[in-house]
Amino acid sequence: MIHSPVTCTLSSPEKTANLATLIAAALRPGDCILLEGPIGAGKTHFARHLIQSLLHIPEDVPSPTFTLVQTYDVPSGELWHADLYRLTSLDEIEELGLIEAFETAICLVEWPDRLAELSPSNALHLRLELDLDDADTRKLTFTWSDAKWQPLIDRTTHD
Repeated sequence: MIHSPVTCTLSSPEKTANLATLIAAALRPGDCILLEGPIGAGKTHFARHLIQSLLHIPEDVPSPTFTLVQTYDVPSGELWHADLYRLTSLDEIEELGLIEAFETAICLVEWPDRLAELSPSNALHLRLELDLDDADTRKLTFTWSDAKWQPLIDRTTHD
């Protein structure tokens, strides 16, 4: 069952970073976050803060635009950060090993539309949109079908 989308406003880059940290604390291996939105909407900013909040020792978290995938060891296991913007076929996605990672790692995927039918059905979709009136503000929409995400959505949007 697809739940009704929930939308919130993030009024600053710091609010986006704080939300990423809150979500990070709830993630476990097998969880997948699909980060959607146009270029410049804040997908990598969100992912960077989520990843950094899980690392014991802070390290640089580059965008995987050119490497396609960056992996990190976090306390709960492995975390994969993928940017699929430059991919053109499903074969390329399978070659990355991303499909297997969906089962065993925490996965953050930018440009998830490239996954097509390979998209995990239990993923949490986060769509970031620019606010044309305020360069620092983003609209974030949560979409999900797996009931496991409901407590997290309630916590992050009602605090």
